Amino acid sequence: MLGDVEYPGLAERTGGFKHGAPHTVTIGAGGARVVFLRSAGPDDPESALWVLDRDTGAERQVADGPITSYATDREAGVAAFTRDGELFRADLVAGTLTAVPASGPVHDPRPSPSGRDIGYVSDPAGSASLRVAGPDGDRLLAGEPGAAWREHGGTISWGMAGEQAGAFGRTRGWWWSPEGGQILAVRTAKAASLHLLDIDDGWVDVHWDRETYPYLAQVCWESGGPLITVLRRMQQHGLVLSVDPRTGETQVHAELADARWVEPVPGTPRHLPDGRVLVGGELAHDGFDARCLFADGSLLTPPGFYVNRVAGTLPREAGPAGAPDLVVEGSLGDPALREVFRVRTALIGSGPEVTRIAGLTGRSGVVVGGDLLVAGDQVWRGTELVATLRSFAAELPYRPEPVLERVTDRRLPAAVLYPSGFVAGSRLPVLLTLGAGPGHQQVGTDAAAWQERQWFADAGFAVVSVDPRGTPGVAPSFEKAVHRRLGDVMLADLADALQTLLGKHPDLDLTRVAVRGHGLGGWLAALAVLRRPEDFHRAAARNPVLDWADLPAPIAERYLGDRTDAADVYAHHSLLTAGTSSSVLLIGADLPGCPSAPSATLPEELAFLCGHHAEVTQT
Repeated sequence: MLGDVEYPGLAERTGGFKHGAPHTVTIGAGGARVVFLRSAGPDDPESALWVLDRDTGAERQVADGPITSYATDREAGVAAFTRDGELFRADLVAGTLTAVPASGPVHDPRPSPSGRDIGYVSDPAGSASLRVAGPDGDRLLAGEPGAAWREHGGTISWGMAGEQAGAFGRTRGWWWSPEGGQILAVRTAKAASLHLLDIDDGWVDVHWDRETYPYLAQVCWESGGPLITVLRRMQQHGLVLSVDPRTGETQVHAELADARWVEPVPGTPRHLPDGRVLVGGELAHDGFDARCLFADGSLLTPPGFYVNRVAGTLPREAGPAGAPDLVVEGSLGDPALREVFRVRTALIGSGPEVTRIAGLTGRSGVVVGGDLLVAGDQVWRGTELVATLRSFAAELPYRPEPVLERVTDRRLPAAVLYPSGFVAGSRLPVLLTLGAGPGHQQVGTDAAAWQERQWFADAGFAVVSVDPRGTPGVAPSFEKAVHRRLGDVMLADLADALQTLLGKHPDLDLTRVAVRGHGLGGWLAALAVLRRPEDFHRAAARNPVLDWADLPAPIAERYLGDRTDAADVYAHHSLLTAGTSSSVLLIGADLPGCPSAPSATLPEELAFLCGHHAEVTQT
């Protein structure tokens, strides 16, 4: 009977299945030490700081939790972190822990490369300042409290990422130089700027045309001088710039351009050991339609290889020291498989060389350092598994077996998940899951991502996931076909995919199609029923985006264009003008004419999707 299923809890939604697993890994001392966070188990979200000695295989706890993040020096001999806004320094070799007097509350502490000093941001919720604590005491490096009038009433902050940074995946606002004598810091006020601060006083501004290129998308300073990526407001053109750390002057290393928007590759730009600059970009001609990697303009990756992220470099066996392999998360042929590859950086006559690292996936994020690679809880040196980090995480309750395929003439990635023990021959209502919507893949092979979907399947649904155009992971042209027409394209692809899947899965009952999602996925779920009720019949939208004008400008304008000259496009994508329906449940949002609730459990959401209105507390 539909809905008659035991509910295992909200563990997967809240990350409970990951509690107790090692995470936030750092490799230091040439691979001799592996630093990580781990909690005591599935019911304990508070992580402690741990160190693995590779030679002995012994793990030891250095500091109790709760620790949400930390940073280390170059050799991972010293770590810095905060607890309740207080600053702590951990000696990872001796295993000692010291409270450091600081001007709190402390945010984003990071040891210098030598471990002597710790830089940090104070008062992150106000007019943030950048400070340095060391053997000589605590001192202000940059800050302007009380100077907001200089920026037309805006708050001035130093060392914070800034409101727009998250749209580009940039989470940091300051960086130590490789030698530790300088700090590169973001100053945010009316706009973001970059500055090079000398530890012994003095500073220079980083110069670029900030009026033409207002978005600071990426920053890397691991060797040589800083590398930054800056974008125009409409994100159709960008520059990769090298920065002279003495003068702040910049030089163009590469240009990024696309008629829709450019999509920088995480982990780039970066200096390679031989001095070349690695840049991530896109090619859409001469047989290419992929995200690629270039070293000083020379192509390193082949057609059909989609680069998700560059994790770092590993020495190449019998290769020159200055030309290691890149470790890259990406897909080759099948977007549902995010795997890990070695990409040769030394140019050879036969062209790009990419080698799959067997048995590894990039879903949990790999970390490299020295000659080690850490994937999940496994520590590898070349092809040898040298250690396994202990994990206290709970076992996944389900073993989903989604049927993955490519459908329609556009070869949309799709998957169908049936109830456990399902016997063909009985028609099942369909639940279309949209997750977080545009920008996020739904179709993949990671079992953890299917736990909640299996619960809905066991409640009596055939759960369907589709990656329509607008989803990354397939090809740049596939992702960007939605420019300024996101809603229409994605809904058309979803409806076409369901019709095509019916030919291979005759047990799908397309007269009963429910849709669910959260955030932008919630927006799309609600829009599906409001705009195409003939194809989609009920929707549950958690914390949906009601109006794209409420989103940060970089996200909204990436998909819909300039707000100032595309009012009709924004109105067409707004739920405020899409109509009303009693078949759309908004959770955490309110839209007149649609049932809504401030919150809802999954059983309550299930009840609504099954047509039982009374089981959801509506407002």
